[in-house]
Amino acid sequence: MSALHSTQPFRIGIAQAVLDDLRARLQRTRRSRVFRNAGWDAGSDPDYLDELLRYWRDAYDWRAQEAELNRLQHYFARLDDGNLHYVHETGRNANSTPLLLLHGWPDSFLRYRKVIPLLTEMDDEDQPTFDVVVPSLPGFAFTGRLPPAAEIPHIARSARLLHRLMTDVLGYPQFMVAGGDGGSAIAQSMAIQFPDSVIAVHLTDIGWHANADQKALSDIERKFIEAARRRFMEDGAYAAVQASQPRALAAALNDSPGGLASWIVDRFHSWADSPRHLEASFSKDEMLTNITIYWVTQTIQSSIYGYLAETRRPSLTPDDFVERPVGLAFFPKDAMGLPPRRLAERTLNVVHWTEMSSGGHFGAWERPREFAVDLRNFHIALGGLGFTPAHHERERPSL
Repeated sequence: MSALHSTQPFRIGIAQAVLDDLRARLQRTRRSRVFRNAGWDAGSDPDYLDELLRYWRDAYDWRAQEAELNRLQHYFARLDDGNLHYVHETGRNANSTPLLLLHGWPDSFLRYRKVIPLLTEMDDEDQPTFDVVVPSLPGFAFTGRLPPAAEIPHIARSARLLHRLMTDVLGYPQFMVAGGDGGSAIAQSMAIQFPDSVIAVHLTDIGWHANADQKALSDIERKFIEAARRRFMEDGAYAAVQASQPRALAAALNDSPGGLASWIVDRFHSWADSPRHLEASFSKDEMLTNITIYWVTQTIQSSIYGYLAETRRPSLTPDDFVERPVGLAFFPKDAMGLPPRRLAERTLNVVHWTEMSSGGHFGAWERPREFAVDLRNFHIALGGLGFTPAHHERERPSL
């Protein structure tokens, strides 16, 4: 393995001084309240946020969460002048299929934490297993900002880096890729750029189709896009800010844990399976572990810069088409709702379509077992359609 493509084990170990500073800032949090009973209509509910911040300050145990996360196999891949963080867990079956799982914003590699053992283990010998690779996307978590420092983590560039991780670093010439949110766009970009490597794509959304040629769409497709546009106008202010003024926003969020928590929790609430029962989907510990990772790595700015990049130069257009077989699993409470199949087929080679009974935008996190079952069923369906999923003899990365 060349010096430009090396890898080494990694353990999460946040300096105590960073955690002490976080607690001190939480102790100095200034409460912000305009109305006595505000609810969630204009952003995070002040009552819930107060409760969450008190728990973060007085009861949350990062060291316990850190120890649990370190039970996973973490690595750093050296790609040119930067380090790319990833989790790599091999499947129980010696001939497991390589699988790259891609998160989005404002989550992290934690989106797939519960899914990993469900995909690497097997209940019987005939059940397919996977060699699972879950990176922190460029700009996120322990990957952080990759050089050159001035370059925004663009979807197409991220796709190229992750292709190098799978092929040059880990030695998987072919692999499956699955993603949601920003991970969905990166997965599609990878399949378009590297069709010989990506054998199949599994997605929980089809992306944004506002720029589709309206004249070519059916009435049902146009109605879906119009409804999605209305929902976005009602609940998409976060994206407008991140796509236009990310530095202005990030300066505040990087300085205030209360502000960071408010911004991220509002999105999880808006996109959860049951907003009225948020903690049925995400416990306080889960929510705060995700937020704490953003805080201790100081990656809120680099994570949201992708919105600006895609506004200036979109990586995917309605003219792009994913030729590789695509499986879709839709969770009913996802932000954009269930699209017409014809709209999905305009840009994706859809061979597998599942409408889940419950779950929201973070479906793999909220409903890990259902997600894992659908991904396995997609893998099995590929064989029935004549596609041969790639296999790889089990091995750990060379150190």
